[in-house]
Amino acid sequence: MTIIRIGLDTSKHVFQIHGVDENEQPALRRQLRRGEVEKFFAKLAPTRIGLEACGASHHWARRLRGLGHAVVLMPPQYIKAYVKRGKNDAIDAAAICEAMSRPTMRFVPVKTAEQQAALTMLRVRDLLVKQRTMLINALRGHAAEFGVTVAKGPQQMVELVRRLATGEGVPALAREMIGVLAAQLDAAEAKLKAIEARLMAWHRQDQTSQCLATIPGIGPIGGVSFALKSLPSRKRGCPIRKVFARRGTLRRGSASRRARTPPAANNGSARSAVRATKACADCSCLAPRR
Repeated sequence: MTIIRIGLDTSKHVFQIHGVDENEQPALRRQLRRGEVEKFFAKLAPTRIGLEACGASHHWARRLRGLGHAVVLMPPQYIKAYVKRGKNDAIDAAAICEAMSRPTMRFVPVKTAEQQAALTMLRVRDLLVKQRTMLINALRGHAAEFGVTVAKGPQQMVELVRRLATGEGVPALAREMIGVLAAQLDAAEAKLKAIEARLMAWHRQDQTSQCLATIPGIGPIGGVSFALKSLPSRKRGCPIRKVFARRGTLRRGSASRRARTPPAANNGSARSAVRATKACADCSCLAPRR
């Protein structure tokens, strides 16, 4: 009996395995604790393993590939159609095993640890931007309670804090509490500048990101984001194509379409599309489209 394919359903502590043989019959059904997974697959003959692209899936894909197995990742929404009944770990593992056998299945490229580290920078930056917006809104709200207002924009916060510190009619306790928020805002700004400097350094050394940044509507940070989240593969082709291909997959004029496409592509500019095509042709580091 030779196991030709294994579906692995991951979780925090308990992993479920479902394997089939040459006759597509279940040959392996087992539940493993987290610490037992690598030991089990190290003893198993090299085979094809499928995982759902979710939290920590890229980590496990790298570890299993290091043991000699061929690992593929699949989007969760593509696996859902193969869940036969109910929902538990064993059924999910069987669905993963079935989905990975489909000839039209789309797979997610496995990211390296360095690529995931860069994605961490993007996500931390997004969180800090949200926190900065919350702090600015809180400062404006508290200042308005004492009749202090300034023009719109984050750059006006220095003037707002100065007016609160020197203005009459602002109690000392209010000044102290607003000072706490102002200190947090300064710290968030400093962290954002440091992270953006790291992102710019990544952009300067990544050819795909530089090609993407030549497209109207996409800047350096957008280029890094698309380059890391839309990794090239022989089946999906270039991430530059993918950015502009989204226009044809969403209903014209829908809110989701406007939110998921860069401004230049969203406006349907022919010049933007031509520049995107040229950037894609010049990007020799990407796999050819098939």
